Amino acid sequence: MPDAEVTARFLGTSSVLLRDEDTALLVDGFVTRPGLLRVALGKIAPDPRSVRGAMERLGTPPIAAVICAHSHYDHALDAPVWAALTRAELVGSESTANIGRGLGVPSERLRVVGDGDVTAFGAFEVTFVETVHSPDDRYPGVVDRPLVPPARSRAWRTGKVYSIFVTHPRGTVLVHASANFRSGALRGRTADVVYLGIGTVGKQPSEFIETYWDEVVRATGARRVVLIHWDDFFVGLDRPLRPLPRLADDLDRTMSHILPMAARDGVEVALPVAWQQTDPFSR
Repeated sequence: MPDAEVTARFLGTSSVLLRDEDTALLVDGFVTRPGLLRVALGKIAPDPRSVRGAMERLGTPPIAAVICAHSHYDHALDAPVWAALTRAELVGSESTANIGRGLGVPSERLRVVGDGDVTAFGAFEVTFVETVHSPDDRYPGVVDRPLVPPARSRAWRTGKVYSIFVTHPRGTVLVHASANFRSGALRGRTADVVYLGIGTVGKQPSEFIETYWDEVVRATGARRVVLIHWDDFFVGLDRPLRPLPRLADDLDRTMSHILPMAARDGVEVALPVAWQQTDPFSR
């Protein structure tokens, strides 16, 4: 089915929905987006109403798997709710599984994956490559027991971090949510499109940014890059996306490095719009 339609929708942060006629895969699915004061000073929990609203806005897609790139709250907070509402598998590290257990996801719908594991959902094949979190990880470690919210944001610890290759007869998408790399880990693997996490890249040295591009984009031969994890995830999805404040990141500086490298390598760069349906493989 090489001509089957594949669509993508960006839901802010690093959340991406990929689907064809029969199957949908959701990466992260973080839509509750609690405010900064609550995250810093209080306790947080997923908001099922926000998840239901997002699901309806997406047209109730046939989600077979909710896949967490890692287990921080801005990736995994809402994932168990999506899994519960859609009867999808919750896929990720043992830390992600413990987040699912804390909200009652049945064990038969928890799939723990490791470096190099390959799983299939409909016409999609998903390969997991272990990588590392972006520099200055605020919540390192693992979630070693079922996490029952509400809890402090630091309870959602990193766990393992994955680069996620999603292959379909139409092509291959790489969702690389964390702005860092494990040297050489992606060499020998190919992708047509990279959903590239750029959170805090604007605060990194120029050499780091250039090496990051080489290790993820050039290494996989991608011809299109869609930038993710650049938006202020303390602001709800009912408002237009905006960059993180300069104190946390510098999107202008990030773009001043990425765009010349993309032009040199013949790579198209896109800044996605929340909820907008696109064809990731269109030419």
